[in-house]
Amino acid sequence: MFGAALGSVLPWRMVPGTYIWLVLSLSGFAMWRLARESFPEGQAIAAALIYVVNPYQLVVVYYRSDYAELLASSLFPFMVLGALRVVRPDPNPSDSRQSWTGVPLLAMAFAAIWLSNAPAAVIATYSLVLLLVAGCLVRKNFRQLIPGAAAMAIGFALAAFYILPAAYEQRWVQISQVTAGNLHLDQNFLFTHSSNPEFVLFNWKVSAVAVGTMLLAGLAAVFGARRRREYPASWWTMVALAAASAILMFPVSLWFWQYLPKLQFLQFPWRWLVPLGIPYAFFLASLATQVRWRRIWYSALALIIAVTATAIVRDTWWDSEDISFLEAAIRSGHGYEGTDEYAPLGCDIYALPGAILNPESPEVFQKTPPTPLLQQLTSGSGRAAALPPAQISIQKWRSEHKSFRVEAPQPLTLALRLLNYPAWEVRVDGAAANPGSESGIARVLAPVPASQHRVEVNFRRTWDRTAGGLISGFSAVMFLAYVAFGSRRRRRQQT
Repeated sequence: MFGAALGSVLPWRMVPGTYIWLVLSLSGFAMWRLARESFPEGQAIAAALIYVVNPYQLVVVYYRSDYAELLASSLFPFMVLGALRVVRPDPNPSDSRQSWTGVPLLAMAFAAIWLSNAPAAVIATYSLVLLLVAGCLVRKNFRQLIPGAAAMAIGFALAAFYILPAAYEQRWVQISQVTAGNLHLDQNFLFTHSSNPEFVLFNWKVSAVAVGTMLLAGLAAVFGARRRREYPASWWTMVALAAASAILMFPVSLWFWQYLPKLQFLQFPWRWLVPLGIPYAFFLASLATQVRWRRIWYSALALIIAVTATAIVRDTWWDSEDISFLEAAIRSGHGYEGTDEYAPLGCDIYALPGAILNPESPEVFQKTPPTPLLQQLTSGSGRAAALPPAQISIQKWRSEHKSFRVEAPQPLTLALRLLNYPAWEVRVDGAAANPGSESGIARVLAPVPASQHRVEVNFRRTWDRTAGGLISGFSAVMFLAYVAFGSRRRRRQQT
């Protein structure tokens, strides 16, 4: 949606670069705010710059172009900052309300990640649990789990208009295809082996980036360990996040991938480089303590980053011709190829008809093979005669609402260029019809009686979408009331 908004005010050639720079700027600001909790201003700025150009950010920009994951990664430091504010030592131990001051930021960041990228959201959920538990262990006080759990619940509720339908409607589609073939997690741990040479080549490139990131973060943590007494909560939560992220990229963590809910849907274990980038920047920035070594350290780090960036940029590829191909397919009305996991049950997307059978009405075409709902005209010899064509006029054909008129001399079945998801509702002259589903490709079949009729096809709002919207709306109102009440109370205390 952010990219589409940029595309409505900028030439499309400028949108990717503008999007990338805006998101990277946001990630730098987020990391700067996080680092300020522990470091002086100079080191906080260094942490922000290191995070912006950490190796996996460059991989996402130049190799993967996963703009949704890039946006989610820019929000991760805000989530970590909110978690630290929940579990940090209270200035006034007798006031148990201090830990609740971090709840709004944590809830908003958590919800925003869920609305940005589903795989990153799964990572964020497990990372947040780890951060809260690690922070409470450092403090030896588990009362802070209560505001932490409340923040997670609020975040889930704010994003419920997306999360609830996304979870419930998985039963409509072939979601298991997410982990089929080379997408299975067994094939995507670091330094994997496969019969596909291109797949292995990319995996080994990302694996090299992952190992390099782990080594730099680990060495920086070891050499800067003497500073852990200055900010123990931040230090040990960063250690826990870095260790968990690194372990989950190797086959030794297979048990967690098999039994932790939804973790396998990440597809690629190296996606844990997203949270690893935060302790990576934190530990590297923490080393620059003495002024005489600061310039040498920053110069060496800048050289390492520049070499890595140059290697990635020189090795990348650009499939710009794909954009013109997709644009032509959309403009022609043919559409573009979807993905297996989002096809409805019983649909083979590779068997869908590719040619437009009715140039005058490309959205609808008459189904010619005989079916129980399609009456054949017979001649005196008893052989089936050719059916006279039905007259079809399109009135409206939008993504969720479609209507057209049909004039047919006998009952027939219309096969719509529409996949049969359960939310589609077909009405003939205002009365609900029972749509069929074509075997093998799950295309919507609409039975139409003889004579002239008006057919409407609408994507109705199912209960899960309504419930999710109500939960999010109610939660947003209560959340704003809580924030306003908290701000007013703090102002009274200050005066």
